[in-house]
Amino acid sequence: MTEKQESQDAEEDAAPSGRSATLPPLRPPSERLSCQKSSVCSRSYFVVVMVFFHVYIFNVIALLFYVHYSSGHDQDTSRARDAPGSEQQQQPQQQQQQRRLESRSSPPEPRFMHDVSLARVEGIRVGHVQEVSLVPGKVHEMRTLSLKPLLFEIPGFLSEEECRVVMQLAQLKGLMESQLMVLDGQEELAKELNLSPEEIFTLLDINQDGQLQLHEILTHSRVRDGIWLTPENLKEIYTGLKADKDGNGLLSLEEFRLLSNDAFQRFLMQQGVKRSQLVRNSRHTWLYQGKGSHQVLQDIKTRVTRLTRLPPTLVDLSEPLQVVRYEEGGHYHAHHDSGPVYPETACTHTRLAANTSTPFETSCRYITVLFYLNSVEGGGETAFPVADNRTYDEVCLIQNDVDLLDTRRNCDKSNLRVNPTKGTAVFWYNYLSDGRGWVGEQDEYALHGGCVVTHGVKWVANKWINIDPDYQRQIRYQQLVAQLPEDEDDEGLNLNPGMHTSDVHQDL
Repeated sequence: MTEKQESQDAEEDAAPSGRSATLPPLRPPSERLSCQKSSVCSRSYFVVVMVFFHVYIFNVIALLFYVHYSSGHDQDTSRARDAPGSEQQQQPQQQQQQRRLESRSSPPEPRFMHDVSLARVEGIRVGHVQEVSLVPGKVHEMRTLSLKPLLFEIPGFLSEEECRVVMQLAQLKGLMESQLMVLDGQEELAKELNLSPEEIFTLLDINQDGQLQLHEILTHSRVRDGIWLTPENLKEIYTGLKADKDGNGLLSLEEFRLLSNDAFQRFLMQQGVKRSQLVRNSRHTWLYQGKGSHQVLQDIKTRVTRLTRLPPTLVDLSEPLQVVRYEEGGHYHAHHDSGPVYPETACTHTRLAANTSTPFETSCRYITVLFYLNSVEGGGETAFPVADNRTYDEVCLIQNDVDLLDTRRNCDKSNLRVNPTKGTAVFWYNYLSDGRGWVGEQDEYALHGGCVVTHGVKWVANKWINIDPDYQRQIRYQQLVAQLPEDEDDEGLNLNPGMHTSDVHQDL
């Protein structure tokens, strides 16, 4: 058969039977795919795949045997350590105790932040009422008073009998003056901080205009000296000290340089200070709420824990219950229960754990719970001057003849006032949330004060929940006051609420 005939026969075999088809031209031999119909290539590929598959299976089986053997070895080692006569059992008791102490003093892992998240009660909106269960078999209604700060009111939080017991316990303990004149030492503090007059002037000059206005001096003196000066008082001091040379009511840097750091305080000491001129005019005492205390005090602490929804440990390690009595004329000018925490400051309750010698301390009171122990005949409201304000501007708190911080004169100008009613409790957050379940920045809208009592007597009690915004310092503080059983692991913190690093509590 000729080559031409063979080619024609191949073309006829390739065409489908029963129809004619036009086939594309065949590729030249050089362009044909190698191994397209070869059984050798596919067999080799299959062999390679199967080899790798078997090797993988063998590796998995070997790994399982290794894990099984390692687990058995660890269990045998553990049983050997626990067996009588083992080396650990034969070590002296003193060495074991030393290891426990070393493990407790080691730096804590940053696990507390993730394990404990500070619950915050939702305010929803002003006027919103929600039910809370604080005591078995009874439901209390909690009403939102403001969102800035987050503030709530709970009528009937305390019974009449509980109010009477708390007041009697405070009288038996004895009440002391809530505020005394600040001791000398401003010069020494300034030297310790190594601040020049120019630096102090810059700190006082809130609006940075190069001159100290009356309200800037007033704000500083009230915080530092604890004396409530009015603009009229300040002008008298300027005249007595001959500080304002040009008589424009402003202090320039040159005029400020002529004054010593405690010039105002010395002048006031010479003139004499009345009780009504103090930032706070009241008497108070502290009541311990731990084990062995009166059952009413323990019940109040338990109720506060349920109200705030915080871990009991944080409530147990906070300040005792403060009971305050305001007689007629008593007041407390607007203030913050807590202050902002900067790298230069330390929280009072965790000062020892902070291991620092900073000269500035502040009371880190995350929550304030205020109880009214009696109904006041006249005055005595709790005022929140800037509650739910659109903005907060410290400079605008004192404008012309209106001083929103002055609870003796301008309580009626506050945005919100709470009337003192026996048994009612109000509580608010002094700090915002940091968005990760811990303490954030100070809530400046939590500014509040006690209006002057015009008739009768006012009794209140305060329960503060102390939490350090630096959660690592809070951990160290809790570990310092912790009392762990010898056979208990360090993972759990059984804290002893009776152990406090200091019995001194700061009134802001």
